[in-house]
Amino acid sequence: MARVAALVTGASRGIGLELARRLTAHGPVIGTCRDAAPEVDGLAWAQVEMTDPAAIAALPDHLEGAPLERLVCNAGIYPDKGQNLATGFPPEMWAESFAVNVTAAFLAVQALLPNLRAATAPRIALISSQMASDTRAPGGSYIYRASKAALLNLGRNLAADLKHEGIAVGIYHPGWVRTDMGGSAAEIGVEEAAEGLAARIEALTLSTTGKFLTWDGREHAF
Repeated sequence: MARVAALVTGASRGIGLELARRLTAHGPVIGTCRDAAPEVDGLAWAQVEMTDPAAIAALPDHLEGAPLERLVCNAGIYPDKGQNLATGFPPEMWAESFAVNVTAAFLAVQALLPNLRAATAPRIALISSQMASDTRAPGGSYIYRASKAALLNLGRNLAADLKHEGIAVGIYHPGWVRTDMGGSAAEIGVEEAAEGLAARIEALTLSTTGKFLTWDGREHAF
């Protein structure tokens, strides 16, 4: 394999699938999935459980030593909708959410650094949320908000550490999207979100590394 245009985690449905589909315009793409995934031209699948550190550490095996131009950490869960403050938010829910939403992203970056370093103008995209921002704190969803805030912080620090290596890092709010996670009342569709995110990833350079942007290019408050 000469090169991999992108590796997208959590790509079997929703935003991840549509984004991976669009990124095939730049070359071969690898998407991670837990179970069965749809056939898409230019998109190969790696079955990876994102709570399993050993499975994430093995991600480079799927690239066969090829340079990786774009790493998109999209995998995420939102299990604490509707939890009651007095009796909800159990510890195991915290642990699983941080394992998928934060730790898996870090481990994927760590595992794939050699492949990213081998690419020309490599980029890392972390899909966070406006719910990560401390300017939007209406209460509730404590686990999801905390995990996405941690991912935002992770991205800011990765941007600082990797800039001298020529690896740009972007952190993105994908919009409130009509998916299983976002619900039917959300503001935008999957296609609009993916189109915007793909454009943001293509525009990402070392001059914009570490920025927290919305899918449509606006800077988001931290």
